[in-house]
Amino acid sequence: MRFLPLLAVLSCATARPPSLADAAGAQTLRYSVLMAARSAGNAFTVIKGGARAGERDSHFEYTDRGRGPSLDATLKLGAGGLPLSIAIRGYDYLKSPIDERYDGVTRTWSNQAEKGSSDKPGALYVPLTDLPEMTAVIARALLQAAGSHLPLLPSGEARLTRVNERTLGGADGAKAHATLYALDGFGFFPAYFWLDDQNELFGSVSNWLSVIRQGFEKAAPDMIVLQDQAVAAHLEGIARDSAHAPKGPLALVHARVFDAEGKRALTDQTILIEGGRIVQVGPSAQVVAPGNAEVMDLAGKTVLPGLWDMHVHIGDGDGLLHLANGVTTVRDLANDMEKVETLQKRFESGVELGPRLLLAGFIDGRGPFAGPTKVFADTPEEAIAAVDKYAERGYLQIKVYSSLKPELVPIIAKEAHAKGMRFSGHVPAHMIAEDAVRAGFDELQHINFVLLEFVGNRETETQTMARLTLPAEKAGDLDLDSTAVRDFIALLLEHHTVIDSTLGVFEADLTDRPGTISSTVRAVGDRLPPQVARNFKAGGLPAKDAAQDARFRRSYAKMAQMVHLLWSKGVTLVAGTDTLPGFGLIRELETYAEAGIPNADVLQIATLGAARVMKRDQQSGSIAAGKDADLLVVDGDPLADISDLRKPVLVIKAGKSMKPGDLLRAINVQPRAGR
Repeated sequence: MRFLPLLAVLSCATARPPSLADAAGAQTLRYSVLMAARSAGNAFTVIKGGARAGERDSHFEYTDRGRGPSLDATLKLGAGGLPLSIAIRGYDYLKSPIDERYDGVTRTWSNQAEKGSSDKPGALYVPLTDLPEMTAVIARALLQAAGSHLPLLPSGEARLTRVNERTLGGADGAKAHATLYALDGFGFFPAYFWLDDQNELFGSVSNWLSVIRQGFEKAAPDMIVLQDQAVAAHLEGIARDSAHAPKGPLALVHARVFDAEGKRALTDQTILIEGGRIVQVGPSAQVVAPGNAEVMDLAGKTVLPGLWDMHVHIGDGDGLLHLANGVTTVRDLANDMEKVETLQKRFESGVELGPRLLLAGFIDGRGPFAGPTKVFADTPEEAIAAVDKYAERGYLQIKVYSSLKPELVPIIAKEAHAKGMRFSGHVPAHMIAEDAVRAGFDELQHINFVLLEFVGNRETETQTMARLTLPAEKAGDLDLDSTAVRDFIALLLEHHTVIDSTLGVFEADLTDRPGTISSTVRAVGDRLPPQVARNFKAGGLPAKDAAQDARFRRSYAKMAQMVHLLWSKGVTLVAGTDTLPGFGLIRELETYAEAGIPNADVLQIATLGAARVMKRDQQSGSIAAGKDADLLVVDGDPLADISDLRKPVLVIKAGKSMKPGDLLRAINVQPRAGR
C-alpha cells in the first residue's frame, strides 16, 4: 500500500523493551519495526532523567522497497504530559526532507506543509510527521486528562478507551503485561495500541507494519488477534445499524438507468429486486411492482451498476469507505493471506459491511527490496508451489513483484494459466514491459511500468525508487507517435493485455505539493476527519526546484495522454486505485475523463468492463435480469458530468440497501450537505 498517513503508524505504533539505564541515568527503549512479520527497521527512545522526566530523544526508521523514513526527534513535555517543544528532523517515506518544530509556550508550529499558531490552551499538538514516540505522548496526556479527552492542534479532538489486557510472552521466557487501548479522533476508525504497566507503549501491531518491544516480536500474532476482535465488534455494530434488507421485493421506479452494455442512459425505468438479484428491468409503464414491494421513487436520479475498484489492498474498515462511494466489488492485489480471507468471509456473510472481494495471490523474490508478502519464490519449484497454494484457496489471480527473478515469470504464467488464473504484476527488475507481456502477463499494474518501456531499459533497478523517479524525470519528453510506442501498443493488442494504470496515484505523486491538499481528496477534504485531511497536505514525490516540478507535471500529463492513447487504440483498461478506498476510485474515474475518455466509456470501464476482465459479466457489471443486485444511485447524471458520482444517495449490495450518509457518519466523515 502506498498511502502511509500518520494513522498508519499510530495504528502500528511503537513499544518499550526491557529498560537499559546508562551512566547518566537515562533510560533507552528499543523497538523492532516489522513489515509483513519481517524485520524492516528499528526505533528507540532515550528518556532523560527517569521514566517521568520531561525530555525524550527518539529515532525511527524502516525500509520499504527503497522507500521509508529516517527520523530523529527531541520532545520536551510539560504539565499534563503536553509537549513544551517538539523538533523532528530527517526524511519521510518518500524521502522528502523533514524539519518540523513546535513551541508549546507560544503554541506555534511549522513543518513541510504548515506554519500555524493557536490561542487554544490545553490542546495537544500532533506532528504532521509520522513518529511512533508521539503515540506514547498522546496516550499519557489523555490518561491524565479529564475524561481521557483532549482537543488537538491544529484541529480535532482525541479520546482514549481501555479495551482489553493480556500477559504476553517474549524471547527466553520473558513475560510482560500490557493493556490494549483504542484511540479515537485521528482517522476513520479507532487506532489500537498497547501500554505496559508504566504507561509506556508496549506495541501496536498489524499484518502490514508493526513497531514492537524488542524481544517480544513473537507476541505480535496474539496481539493482532485481540485487536481484530475489537475491530470486528466495532464494525459489526455499524453493519447492524446501517444495512437494510427488504422483507419482500424492492422496486426502484422512474429512474434513469445507465446501460453499461450500450453505454447509454435509459429514462423512466423500473428495476425490480428480490432475493439479492435483479428480477426485471424495463420502462416504468411496463414493469409493475408487486403489491408487497417496497417502492422507491428515483425520479431525477441515475442508477448505475455498482462500481469496481480493480486495485486495492483492503484493511479493517475499508469496506465502509468503498460502499459509501458506490464501490460494490474490489480486487485485492496483495495482502496478508489469513487477514484478507477472513475479511472476504465477513463481507459475504454480511456480519461486516464491505464489497465483493476478489483475491489475487502475491509472490515476490527474496532480497532487500522484497514486497510485503510471506510467499516467496526463488526457484521453479517454489514458484509452482506458490501458485498451487493460492489456487487451492480459491484465488483468481497471481500478482508478482519487482524482486522476482525474470526466468521465473514464464513458469508462473504457465502454472497460473493451467489453474485458470489470471497473471499480472509489476514488471520484475531487469525486464521491460514487453518482456513481461511476451512471458505471459495478462495485465500490467501501474502506468509507470508502461512508460519505463521507453524511458528505462533492462538494466534499470526497478526494485528501487527508480521505478518512480525515472518516469517522473523523463516521461514528459516521450513521443507518443513514435514507432516504439506504436509497436508496443500493437503487442498489447496482440496479447490482449489489460492495463491497470492507477493514474490517480501518479497524479498525486507528481503534482501534489506540501501545503496543498492532495488531488486524491481535494473534492472532499473539508469533510474528512481533520487529521486525515491534514496528512493529505504532505505532498508527493519531492521536487527540488521549479524546473524539476515542471518536469514532474509534464510527465504526469504524458501519463494521462498515454492512458487516453491506449483506450483509443482498443487496449483494455481497468480502473484501480491503490490509494484511499472509495474516494480514490471516484478521483481515478475523473482522471480518465479528464484524459479525454468519454464519460460513458469511463463508466463502462468501472462496471461491465471490469466484470468482463474477471469473467464475472454473467452475474455482475450491468443492470439486467438475473444479475446481482449491486447498484449505485446518484443524484445527478454521471454521463453528463462524471463528478456526479460524488453525489450518492443509495447503495445496494446483494439486495441490501445502505444510505451513504449513514456509512460516512459511522467513519467520522461529514456527508454531503443535506445527506
